[in-house]
Amino acid sequence: MPEPLGEQKTLYVVVCAAGPASEVGTLVGLAQDRGWTVQVMATPAAVSFIDIEALEKQTGRPVRSQHRAPGDPRSPKANAIIVAPATFNSINKLANGIADNYVLDVMNEAIGLGVPTIILPFVNSAYASRSPFRESVEKLRTEKVFVLIGQGAFIPHEAGSGSSGFDTFPWQHALDKAEKNI
Repeated sequence: MPEPLGEQKTLYVVVCAAGPASEVGTLVGLAQDRGWTVQVMATPAAVSFIDIEALEKQTGRPVRSQHRAPGDPRSPKANAIIVAPATFNSINKLANGIADNYVLDVMNEAIGLGVPTIILPFVNSAYASRSPFRESVEKLRTEKVFVLIGQGAFIPHEAGSGSSGFDTFPWQHALDKAEKNI
């Protein structure tokens, strides 16, 4: 279970390689404004989508994308995790217990420990209509993972039109959900 909240509450912001990833600093800022300490983690593919230097300056913490070396400092324990934007690939892997990179390893363990985990997908309607994806969303929901897709959350866009949704990506909705579930 997550540690009780004291003075400091820690949010892991996990970034996957999808269009809005370049704007993840928006979520970081919103969380910091609400008193969260933020640890940004990125999938290997997401590293080229984000401005690591700017995020490290914003959070005062290294962006993590690989396992730490023995003796390196650990990240503070998470009180909640937001995966945003979450890709088709990462959602399917996570639902099936695949931990083939640092971020998936952290998330799989956190779900098993009961850390509130919120997934804010960024997928097109073709991906969202696929049976494996729909099954993955349901698997995650049965494990008490909040997957914010559908009415009142993220609505999949038509294939090829993803960039039109960057400005309206619901970062705030994911943070609100995290705060309601810690």
